[in-house]
Amino acid sequence: MFEAIANVFRIQELRNRLLFTLGLLAVYRLGVFITVPGIDQEAMQGFIQSQGGLLGLFNLFSGGAIEQASIFALGIMPYISASIIMQLLAVVVPALEQLQKEGELGRRKINQYTRYGTVVLASIQGLAMAFLLEGQGVGDPSGTMQSIVINPGWGFRFMTVVTLIAGTAFIMWLGEQITERGIGNGISLIIFAGIVARLPDALFQTAQWYRTGQLDEFAIFMLAVIVVAAIGAVVFVERGQRRIPVQYAKRVVGRQTVGGQTTHLPLKVNTSGVIPPIFASSILLVPATLASWIPAMKGFSDVMQRGGWEYNTLYVLLIIFFAFFYTAVTFNPVDVADNLKKNGGYIPGIRPGKKTAEYIDRVLTRLTTGGAIYLAIVCVLPTILINTFNTPFFFGGTALLIVVGVALDTVQQIEGHLITRHYEGFTGARGPRIRGRRMAGVR
Repeated sequence: MFEAIANVFRIQELRNRLLFTLGLLAVYRLGVFITVPGIDQEAMQGFIQSQGGLLGLFNLFSGGAIEQASIFALGIMPYISASIIMQLLAVVVPALEQLQKEGELGRRKINQYTRYGTVVLASIQGLAMAFLLEGQGVGDPSGTMQSIVINPGWGFRFMTVVTLIAGTAFIMWLGEQITERGIGNGISLIIFAGIVARLPDALFQTAQWYRTGQLDEFAIFMLAVIVVAAIGAVVFVERGQRRIPVQYAKRVVGRQTVGGQTTHLPLKVNTSGVIPPIFASSILLVPATLASWIPAMKGFSDVMQRGGWEYNTLYVLLIIFFAFFYTAVTFNPVDVADNLKKNGGYIPGIRPGKKTAEYIDRVLTRLTTGGAIYLAIVCVLPTILINTFNTPFFFGGTALLIVVGVALDTVQQIEGHLITRHYEGFTGARGPRIRGRRMAGVR
């Protein structure tokens, strides 16, 4: 492992990419502490700590930017929402579906539409946040209400909307720069940095609880075992695949004979990724948010408190539903079967065309069932830890899935750079991979 880490810094291009990525992530973290003009930062922190709902969810993904009343308070969520909306629209809008099939040119066009959608969503969310903050305040030690906004009015609203749009656009630009000139997916790494930045605070709270006697040695030991086991399980499932064998028939193109090779169609166990937990959490947190504005919603909001059996049951059902829904939207077995048939490929023992689509759909349904159950278990893990061990931090759920998934993807890209330059990767598997490429070249 140490030899592999040393190899990373021996390759100049890889070293430059890593330093570039770390530099832009540092810029993002510095921007989190720049406050939006016209907001009392201390009052804002007190308000967020006393609230849950959607603000708490956004505060998690923004790395505490909302709590700091930062110019990056909206984070990258408007961009993610716009990307998801574009994926869903591509299923029902023929023009967008055609753009997806046009290769690089179509991808650039869709990215442009996604950026426009990001600005629109950031404008709506920024204006909603400005109105929300104007009507909120926190009590100070003397018992008087301290307003979050210093000078309410349309001047503050306009400044807030412009600032938050600029912050989201800047984060989007940072993510694109990391993707092109750094290591890994830039947008995912920005979310990763925001979540990991809160880890020292969780460790500090745990140490505080241990010193005050709220946690004993056995509880800390069991927490450590559960954390390691959960991370190992997420790594195992996220890298799990069902490889469907595919055989390509030989074809004569000009004077050459092509095809005749055997490959596989990889289907991930968790095809939908972290989208189902995000959708389910957003829907379940809406009642708590609306209850602060609409008194009639308070009864329903009290029943759907996080940690209750009603909340957990509905949470699990929504995760399972969105896992199947999002997989059905983003993966079409009929298109996959048609592409295999056009390229002369077939699954051994399965008739090309309709039978192939039915077989892929059957396999995908079984995988999605297992993946949905896995997502539900990981996402209710925080409730189990809090109720059983009274933990002072929130471990598991969407944050764990994002952190582990992004870490695996980044390590895989670093390992790819090492392997292509004949260095051992982090798994030490240089020999078989290079020998496999040489043998392929000889054939």
